[in-house]
Amino acid sequence: MLDTLITSKTRVKLLVKFFLNPKSSAYLRSLESEFGESTNSIRLELNKFEEADLLNSTMNGNRKVFKANERHPLFSNINGLVRKHLGIDALVEHVVKRLGGLKFVYLTGDLAKGIDTNIIDLILVGDDINRVYLTELVEKAEKLIDRKIRFAIYSIEEHESARMEIEKEGGLLVFNG
Repeated sequence: MLDTLITSKTRVKLLVKFFLNPKSSAYLRSLESEFGESTNSIRLELNKFEEADLLNSTMNGNRKVFKANERHPLFSNINGLVRKHLGIDALVEHVVKRLGGLKFVYLTGDLAKGIDTNIIDLILVGDDINRVYLTELVEKAEKLIDRKIRFAIYSIEEHESARMEIEKEGGLLVFNG
């Protein structure tokens, strides 16, 4: 969807990187290796985003580190567009809301770090989750969003001890029931 509206692949990658997970930050050289693109094309797009006040930057030694400006009036709109582009909204709507007993869902893995991938990694937290029904819902959602979904299920008790580790590893809370 975003690819049609925004023709610059670098710009789309930057939107995913910074606007899916607002905790995500990066500097030019790290983006070069992550995206596999020239620093010049990335720098041009970063400068445009910074001039539009969509990204903030800070100096860390000799590195200029960029992060999404969560206070920008369009932040939540862009975040919503990115979530729709990646299929996360559809996933939550078609799987999470239909699955009883679910308390939390975390997006983990590359996608949570802002790296676009065809695999969505989730941690589902809840008691009495019907695994057979979950598998059926996941298969339907995969066809709908054209991505593979991997998941792990934690009980509420397991979640309490693992929550800090999930968040430390960049897990992004996408559902809080």
